[in-house]
Amino acid sequence: MFAEADWVVKLVMIGLIVASIVSWTVFVAKTLELRKATLLANQVRQDADALRSLAEAGDKPALAGSAMVQGANAELLLSADALHDPEGVKERVASRFDRHEAQVARTMTRGVNVLATIGATAPFVGLFGTVWGIMNSFIGIAEKQTTNLAVVAPGIAEALLATALGLVAAIPAVVIYNHFARQIAAHRAVVADTAAALLRVVSRDLSRGTIAAARG
Repeated sequence: MFAEADWVVKLVMIGLIVASIVSWTVFVAKTLELRKATLLANQVRQDADALRSLAEAGDKPALAGSAMVQGANAELLLSADALHDPEGVKERVASRFDRHEAQVARTMTRGVNVLATIGATAPFVGLFGTVWGIMNSFIGIAEKQTTNLAVVAPGIAEALLATALGLVAAIPAVVIYNHFARQIAAHRAVVADTAAALLRVVSRDLSRGTIAAARG
């Protein structure tokens, strides 16, 4: 059917096959990326929950390399002459955490949005191939002045194949996109929990007045 299809329908089929391959490639790559990121994020959250002081973060490798710990230390260093305003310090640290969470969200969703595009457009691309194939069938009927099944069947067959390929590309893309949407939301929740734990640690240090000692 593919070999005998009109060149427009062939292009539609090839495009849909490529879209399906892209969907499964994104699935494999993003699954590995999210699994690694989630394991690290969970370890960082556990370490952050166990901290009594930000100075102890250096003793935990996963936490010491965390962008949020580095951001908190950077803000405390910049605010060394303003530690008498603990609320202001906490607000600035929280702002850094918010920006980090936004960056995590952008990183995690990179490549996922293409799945939404494929899921939304593939059925219509397949439908275009269907319409084109049926149109060719009617042209064949007009040219040969007959409604014999042998005349119309090839065009209808290629039209149905285009429809099937559109669904084959769209359905997995939608399912995979929804799966990753849930996974990314869960990952962001872990990052948010870590940020809240670290903010409590910073608040604790400010209340104790030990920030300067920790920095020194």
